[in-house]
Amino acid sequence: MDTAALWQRYQDWLYYHPGLGLYLDVSRVRFDDAFVTQMQPKFEQAFQAIAALEAGAIANPDEGRMVGHYWLRDPDLAPNPDLKQDIVGTLAKIETFTKQIHTGNVYPPGQEHFTDVLSIGIGGSALGPQFVSQALSGIDPALRLHFIDNTDPAGIDRTLDALGDRLATTLVIVISKSGGTPETRNGMKEVQHRFAQKGLNFPRQAVAVTGIGSNLEKLAQSEGWLETFPMHDWVGGRTSELSAVGLLPAALEGIDIRAMLAGAKEMDAATRIPVVKQNPAALLALGWYYTGQGQGQKDMVLLPYKDSLLLFSRYLQQLVMESLGKERDLDGNVVHQGIAVYGNKGSTDQHAYVQQLREGVNNFFVTFIEVLKDRTGDSPEMETGITAGDYLSGFLQGTRQALYENQRDSITVTIPEVTPHQVGALIALYERAVSLYACLININAYHQPGVEAGKKAAATILDLQTQVMAALKATRGPISLGDLAARAQASDQVETLYRILRHLEANDRGVQFHGDRDRPGHLTITYHP
Repeated sequence: MDTAALWQRYQDWLYYHPGLGLYLDVSRVRFDDAFVTQMQPKFEQAFQAIAALEAGAIANPDEGRMVGHYWLRDPDLAPNPDLKQDIVGTLAKIETFTKQIHTGNVYPPGQEHFTDVLSIGIGGSALGPQFVSQALSGIDPALRLHFIDNTDPAGIDRTLDALGDRLATTLVIVISKSGGTPETRNGMKEVQHRFAQKGLNFPRQAVAVTGIGSNLEKLAQSEGWLETFPMHDWVGGRTSELSAVGLLPAALEGIDIRAMLAGAKEMDAATRIPVVKQNPAALLALGWYYTGQGQGQKDMVLLPYKDSLLLFSRYLQQLVMESLGKERDLDGNVVHQGIAVYGNKGSTDQHAYVQQLREGVNNFFVTFIEVLKDRTGDSPEMETGITAGDYLSGFLQGTRQALYENQRDSITVTIPEVTPHQVGALIALYERAVSLYACLININAYHQPGVEAGKKAAATILDLQTQVMAALKATRGPISLGDLAARAQASDQVETLYRILRHLEANDRGVQFHGDRDRPGHLTITYHP
């Protein structure tokens, strides 16, 4: 396509939202008008399905749940007055509690005020808050936010050691809908242990964000924690950033959560328009469908050209991959759907994997996130008339052009600057795009059987560890792996048994191997408490 035709295509397909100042360019995806016409019936069905979703239809039949994250930023859309009041009341409660913390009316025992926040959660309870904190907190937040988002002991130690004596002035937020998520529970217990070692009163510095009536809520209430905030069953983890999950830590940092909600509400309104060309989420879904032929055949490479948006790709990994990665469609057919998401930031990745993107396997499409405003204040010139921000813009445009010239498709999302309003809009844009795309490919975006299967498998491993250790402790003298497996009634799981014992040995848990390490089947094991 010559430059004049490409310029015309850009104008024909450019979306602009005047209120947000947001542009969306899908012109570098090579669909034609015939493809758009072909997709029209699918989009009409998708628009109807999303309207029903927002009206309170049961969208997650596995659990009999509605899906209502859209109501969080527009409570008037909630299907009944009780839900509306829950949303409005929770937001007011977050703001009241935050003000009490910031003014020192609520303070840690023996201290004047809180200085830090430690958020314990995993998946959607961590990725959204981490992204928003990185994007918006700045260098001088009202409170410094830290995360424990894994059950890695060394990582937990690193976070707690970095807090040091400030643990005495740290507010701990434990985020878990059920209260039984192992990683979050483990993080909480590790923090409680550290508090006890330092003689600190954990309940007087702890807050729970959890399901109503959950075990965690009961624990918090029985121990007298500072406060509890609700996680409603109609908000999934990967769409929970604009619930108490994300709003509470953001507010404590001093981020304008009302502006985030307003940006999301404004984007929601834009993505309700049932016309593909006038709906930015529909345009994204159209591009995703075309590039992957409706089967996720190409990965999404996300390149935000702004350091503060570094974690956007990690946030979208869960939102997109957990929502769309499904074995079966709504009719029960095996389809193996999904779109893999990866990325870092521009222009860093031009010195990393852009070489492969341009000349290697063409198994991806790129999404560029462009931010028009370079910084607050003037910029020095790197050369006459050229600033560092001009270089960044030039790198983005040059990479986009170079990829297109080599038959690589791309989408570009442009925002004026990184603000709470814009971040809220970006979150809403991709939430809606995921919902629409899921409708196009006939899958349920709101359940995650693969995640549950992984949790069950992990529990089975830990049960086996208990069995094996009981058998080993009852053994006198060395025993072979095979004999130990037989005693533990796990003869069909010798490899798993070996890996469990190897981990325990490395952590001085009384297990010791004897023999040639590169022949694990010939090793013997002893136990020394």
